[in-house]
Amino acid sequence: MTKLIAVDMDGTFLKDDKSYDEEKFANIYQELEKRNIMFTVASGNQYYQITTFFKNFPTVIYVAENGALVRTQEKILALHAFSEESVKKIEDFLLKQAELQFLVSGVESAYFPVQFTDDYYEISTKYYYRLKKIHDFSEIDDKVLKFSISCPDEKTAYYVDFLKKSLGDYCNVTSSGHGDIDLILPGIHKAHGLTELGKVLDIPLSEIIAFGDGGNDLEMIKEVGDGVAMSNADPVLFKVANHTTTSNNEQGVLTYIENNIL
Repeated sequence: MTKLIAVDMDGTFLKDDKSYDEEKFANIYQELEKRNIMFTVASGNQYYQITTFFKNFPTVIYVAENGALVRTQEKILALHAFSEESVKKIEDFLLKQAELQFLVSGVESAYFPVQFTDDYYEISTKYYYRLKKIHDFSEIDDKVLKFSISCPDEKTAYYVDFLKKSLGDYCNVTSSGHGDIDLILPGIHKAHGLTELGKVLDIPLSEIIAFGDGGNDLEMIKEVGDGVAMSNADPVLFKVANHTTTSNNEQGVLTYIENNIL
C-alpha cells in the first residue's frame, strides 16, 4: 500500500521548460490528501528553490540537497552538515582544479566564489534562489550541506571518478549528468533522506513510490517499494527500477499516479 510519493524535479516532475501541469497536479494532490498519501519532493536542488513550485500546496515535504536536508515549511526534520575540517579539505582541493567551478550550499543560503564566471553565476541563480557572492570562504557562517560542481559536459564521468578517488574519504560524489556533480556527506543520498522521513511519519521504504531520471536518484529508485524511472532516464536507472513511465515532457509522473495509485 502506497503511503508516500517522492519525486525528483528536473528531468522528472518538471518539463524541460521548468513547468508542470498545475491544474492536473492540483486535482491529483487533492485525491492524495483524501487517501492520506504524502507527497514529497526529493531533489538535489536548494530547498528555497524547489518550494517556489509548490506555493499552493503547504503540506508538501522536501528532501533537499540530495538528502542532506529534510523539512516541511514549518520545521527541519533532519540535517546533515560537513565538519569544518572536511569543508576546508574539499574547498582547498577544488580550488586547485582549473576546469571546475563550484558553489557551497548551506542551510540558509548558497555561496558563490567571485573568481568564477558571470555565466556560471547566472545559471546558478536559476537553481539557488538564495545565493550570495563571497570573496573568501571565511565569510560563510552557515552549516555546509553540499558542494555543487560544474565541469565540462563531456568530462562529467571522468570528474565523477576523479573526485571519488581524490575526495572519497570526505564526501560522496553523485551526478545528474550534463556537467553537474554534487559532493555530499558519505552515506547521505535521497534514499537516506526518505528513510529518515519515513521514521518521522512511520512509513517504511516499502510503502514509498519514487520517480527519478538521474544518477543521483539511483539509491532511492533501488530501495523504495516501487522505483519508477522516466523514459528519458539515465540507463543505469532502468537496471534497478521496478517500472518505467513516459518522459518528463509528457508528465509521466502524473500519468503514473493517475493510472496506478488513484
